[in-house]
Amino acid sequence: MSVSPGEPVPDFTATATGDTAVTLSDLKGKQVVVYFYPKASTPGCTTEGGDFRDRKEAFDAADTVILGISRDGIRAQENFKAKQGFNFALISDKDEALCRLFDVIKLKKLYGKEHLGIERSTFLIDADGKLVREWRGVKVKGHAQEVLEAAQALHAG
Repeated sequence: MSVSPGEPVPDFTATATGDTAVTLSDLKGKQVVVYFYPKASTPGCTTEGGDFRDRKEAFDAADTVILGISRDGIRAQENFKAKQGFNFALISDKDEALCRLFDVIKLKKLYGKEHLGIERSTFLIDADGKLVREWRGVKVKGHAQEVLEAAQALHAG
């Protein structure tokens, strides 16, 4: 089962950086950006995370929480967050529960070999917990700004 735009996102609790757990229902009343990235500390994922980090103040002003998610373990997520100075939580989804919920595991090719991996994707959830927008097959350049503008427009009503 995966969530589609216009539908409520099922509640979830996930292990996050800072020795915390993030529960979606605890964020009700705020908008939430959930972005999935393939692997911590790789060039594209570092750039994407930095783009969200650099816009966090504007996301805060739009009453929007940012959550980054990958299949990396919590130690890799902690190191990635610390090294890059990310000012938002990173979630470890080793069991792929959130990856399945948002249907981001896809067959990918690397050097002629096929493997299952995360397709870079972002989701915008409104203050009532409903999925309002999704971006799949994301190209990093300009993406965080586009998501910010969508969050600002949603917040403005």
